[in-house]
Amino acid sequence: MTVIDVVGIGADGWDGLAPASRDAVAAAEVLFGSPRQLDSVPVDVTPLAGRRLSWPTPLLPSLRSTLEEHADRRRCVLASGDPMFHGIGATLARLLGADALRVFSHPSSVSLACARLGWSLPDVEVVSLVARDPAIVLPALHPSARLVLLSEDDTSPVSVATLLRENGFGDARLTVLECLGGSAERVRSATAEDWRADDVDPLNLIAVDVPGDGPRRTRNPGLPDDAYSGDGQLTKREVRALTLAALDPSPGERLWDVGGGSGSIAIEWMRTHPRCRADTFERVAGRALTIAANARALGVPGLTIHDAAPAAFTNAPTPDAIFVGGGATAPGMLEACWAALRPGGRIVVNAVTAETEALVFRWYTEKGGTLRRIQIQRAEPVGGFTGWRPQMPVTQWCAAKGQRP
Repeated sequence: MTVIDVVGIGADGWDGLAPASRDAVAAAEVLFGSPRQLDSVPVDVTPLAGRRLSWPTPLLPSLRSTLEEHADRRRCVLASGDPMFHGIGATLARLLGADALRVFSHPSSVSLACARLGWSLPDVEVVSLVARDPAIVLPALHPSARLVLLSEDDTSPVSVATLLRENGFGDARLTVLECLGGSAERVRSATAEDWRADDVDPLNLIAVDVPGDGPRRTRNPGLPDDAYSGDGQLTKREVRALTLAALDPSPGERLWDVGGGSGSIAIEWMRTHPRCRADTFERVAGRALTIAANARALGVPGLTIHDAAPAAFTNAPTPDAIFVGGGATAPGMLEACWAALRPGGRIVVNAVTAETEALVFRWYTEKGGTLRRIQIQRAEPVGGFTGWRPQMPVTQWCAAKGQRP
């Protein structure tokens, strides 16, 4: 099988390609790309109509077979901007391996946007809205944040402006950059409060500049309790922060949150990094709806919600960590959690009743790990004075599968 050339191309089309990229396109016997990309290459470069193939829809299920159908010919794939930056080049590398590709880079749309705005590229957070709920922007918003959002289409700027207004960021400045690098390039700015333009080109990016005095809700665990709606089934702020520290999320890892309640542990696990994933298990239908609402309001609409554990475990991918906040005493619950956990994975169980505490002590004796008791007191008014109001103590067992203390 011949190596596939992957050529990044911008809105300026053929005129913006470097000589080596032009040579790769011209040498192709089969040229793949979107209709817009293919149309940007002059006809006399690849004159035979059969050599230009638009991608099928949907692309991913048939990508490999489409390429293999022409494996005996020299193939070239056109990619938007930098092929390895949210582009088809990264997809092909995962599918075929890096050795199967020869990549010709081109400035990414984000690089062009930062060049227009005078922003330092390493200081910018990039969020893709392609096939995603715009709510995923929320965890990235903080005072003085600078974001570049990869739009889904021409409706994305209005959706983002609405999201910002509804979450207290109406003063954030939006800059919409259309057709960057092309003859139709246009750059427009307004605050989120004032943005109303509905004539945006589908090929656009959104830059968001948040004021230094905007609302403050960071990715750090321990959001205020009032950030969540629900019926009171909530791991309180201080215990939640300690629980997330014990779960120790790392980018790309997956959590199972058993007995979701308001969804706070799973939500804050996912907020720690955009690549963190979580599944929550909740038997009460009303609480499941609350979890979904809380997840979107706090910027992690991708949280997956399942029915009651442990029956629903078979529908979820293998976890790297499991938190049990409710239902630990149900027959077979901890056994099912331990069996589902990958080797080296972590489990954290919070117990507030004597029955659950006795259960986790037995598991601690058998499996090792650490056992701690957490007691939080909050200052509250007592008549005209202030006194300490203790919360229920929490016994917390933490262990890694296959590791003894």
